Amino acid sequence: MRQESHIARRNYTAMPKTIHERLTRREREIMNAIFALQNRASAEEIRARLASPPGDSSVRVMLTRLEKKGLLKHQQDGLRYIYSATISPAVARKSALQQYVQSFFGGSLRQMMTALVAEAPWTDDELDALKAEIDRVRKEKRAKS
Repeated sequence: MRQESHIARRNYTAMPKTIHERLTRREREIMNAIFALQNRASAEEIRARLASPPGDSSVRVMLTRLEKKGLLKHQQDGLRYIYSATISPAVARKSALQQYVQSFFGGSLRQMMTALVAEAPWTDDELDALKAEIDRVRKEKRAKS
C-alpha cells in the first residue's frame, strides 16, 4: 500500500484523449510490471516480471506500441532505455475496469455489481460493509443535490 501511494504522487499526465485503442492482456501486464517497479524499468526488468515471458524483441515491440499509444515514455540510460508510464496507476486501473465492464457486462456497472454480489462467497460482515458503503455514497449524492 505504501508503494502505491509513493507511485501515485509522481507527476503523471492524463491519458491522451486520442487513445481509444484497447490494451491487450500482455500490454496490461507490461503496464502493471512498470507500476510494480516504481514506474522506472528497463525492458529486461519488465520482461522478468511477465508470466511466460516472450522473447526480448517481442517485449521491445510491445513497449514501442505502448509508447505510440501515449501510455509510456522512455529515457536513455547508457545503452538501454528506461521506461515509465505517462498515466497514473489510478487512471490505468479505471481504464482497465471500464474495458472489463464493457467486455463482460455490455457497459452496465449494475450488471457487474449484481454478478459480483450474487456469485462471490460473501460473509455477512462483508455484505454489511458493502451495504454501508452504498449507504454512504447515497448519502453523499443526496447532500450534493
